[in-house]
Amino acid sequence: MTARKKTNPTPKADADRPVALSLPWFWPVDAALRLTERNLDFLSEAVKITRPPPPGWATPNTVRLDLPTMRLREFGKAGADSIPVLVDAPYAGHGATIADYDKGQSLVETLLANGIAHALVTDWKPATREMRYFSIDTYLAELNAAIDDLGGKVHLVGLCQGGWLSAMLASRFPHKVRSLVLAGSPIDADAGDGPIKHMAKTMPLKSYRDMVRLGRGLMPGRFMLAGWKNMHPEEHYVDKFVRLYQNLADQNYLDRTETFAAWYENPLDLPGVYYLQAIEQIFKENRFAKGEFVGLGRRLSLKDVTCPLYLLAGAADDITTSEQVFAAEDLVGTPKKLIERKLVPGGHIGLFMGRKTLTETWPGIARWLAAQS
Repeated sequence: MTARKKTNPTPKADADRPVALSLPWFWPVDAALRLTERNLDFLSEAVKITRPPPPGWATPNTVRLDLPTMRLREFGKAGADSIPVLVDAPYAGHGATIADYDKGQSLVETLLANGIAHALVTDWKPATREMRYFSIDTYLAELNAAIDDLGGKVHLVGLCQGGWLSAMLASRFPHKVRSLVLAGSPIDADAGDGPIKHMAKTMPLKSYRDMVRLGRGLMPGRFMLAGWKNMHPEEHYVDKFVRLYQNLADQNYLDRTETFAAWYENPLDLPGVYYLQAIEQIFKENRFAKGEFVGLGRRLSLKDVTCPLYLLAGAADDITTSEQVFAAEDLVGTPKKLIERKLVPGGHIGLFMGRKTLTETWPGIARWLAAQS
């Protein structure tokens, strides 16, 4: 018998082979390099949004006055015959560039495009050791000096904390304010049920004083920033970095994120006396709404505000609730027929730089201001 010759089994088709055997030998190295590159890009972007450079101004401007508390920035036509619009920016730990945030997201730009020829912004300075004893009176006096330099009469637009300062100015010098806009401004600190109200009412004054003591007479901006972030810790410590990683290939997203970080992550120090006065007399004791606050030597009454008034609030604002803004309607002396009020969707910061509000609401406010002249 002839021995049967052994034959090799037919090789399996490539489709039957394990996938890994059909990939190039260098695939694991290439994948690792790509992942490493992406992670390095993420770390680079993360640094940019946690330690960004200071923000800039989106619209060309000049410094009209350089005072101890502020630089008065001038936009538009300085020689315009109409009464100028003075935007009193917030002085609560972040820069005044929120009023001129970015191209297409600028309140100043919107005002100039809708009938306002001449606008100015209070660019409040970060406090230095030499400024630690500055009080609310100091800021009222220099706001008054700015108005005098502009001819003694303005349309005043108060944003957030700049709102109560503007309302104080209008109470103290009613003849100098032709009309008043209060946007996201806490006029009645006892109204509503927001987290800022609860924190101000429940946190002992000693705790605020201790922070000022640690700041050697100043309220450090980094302390305030930590407090704001801890209102929504998952957003600031987790979610924003997850979104950043997911959008590394979207340059538009990266640019927008860096622009916001430049404003948000560069907090300003405040004078200790000013800060503690605001906490105790305005947010804890609500003296201004009650007619008990003394400004520049006189007890201030909101009933002395009789100019046309526009109130703007955000429906989802958890910094200044709408009740704190709209309470002004019953506190001022302005006739009801001269008061406008508007509630818009969204939160606090969006009132000043949100595309929707700037597109749909502020053009109308600008025309309203122009009509008051």
